[in-house]
Amino acid sequence: MKDWLMEHKIKLGVVLSLVLGGFYYFYAQGSEEISTFNTTSQETESLKTEVETKSDKPVQGATDQPEKIMVDVKGQVKNPGVYQSSTDERVMDVIGRAGGLTDQADQTQVNLAEHVVDEMVIYIPPKGEEGSAIIATSGHNSNASGGTGQNQGKIDLNKADEQELQNLPGIGPAKAAAIIEYRNTIGPFKAIEDLKNITGIGDKTFEKLKDLIVVK
Repeated sequence: MKDWLMEHKIKLGVVLSLVLGGFYYFYAQGSEEISTFNTTSQETESLKTEVETKSDKPVQGATDQPEKIMVDVKGQVKNPGVYQSSTDERVMDVIGRAGGLTDQADQTQVNLAEHVVDEMVIYIPPKGEEGSAIIATSGHNSNASGGTGQNQGKIDLNKADEQELQNLPGIGPAKAAAIIEYRNTIGPFKAIEDLKNITGIGDKTFEKLKDLIVVK
């Protein structure tokens, strides 16, 4: 037996090496596949969690941002002019940007809490002026602060009645009646500048009215 082992020890060594090598190969390969599978599973689960987390977050779109608009501020404010605003602001915000009201401003005729809209004209009258403050827009319906409180845009000189005309700054009952009489006797207004043909309406008054009236 000893002689046989000595005679075949080289062959036995080769066979034993092959057996051990095969065992090591399959064992190492199996461990690597299990490790790779676990790593891939973890990465997949992590990616899935990240996607779900992002999906749960609200999407912030352009519509969340307030629209930028332009507003014309006139009358008894410290710095009259055209100001950039946004649809989430109110009349008092724009007046504040214009330096605030003057000491002569009649703020009782103004709805400071009203939301502003694009192309809005905000006119603040002085104390004692006939008529009421006008918050009007070009191409939009808006609220007129003061007497009637009804919705209106620019006032058409050829269609407005006396009550509507009195919503204009500086236009009281007498001037409103004169405008109606002019329309009935002379004919329809052909341009807003024709309003200066009415007695008592000069360049100064017309300057306050020109952005609030229209002729159709």
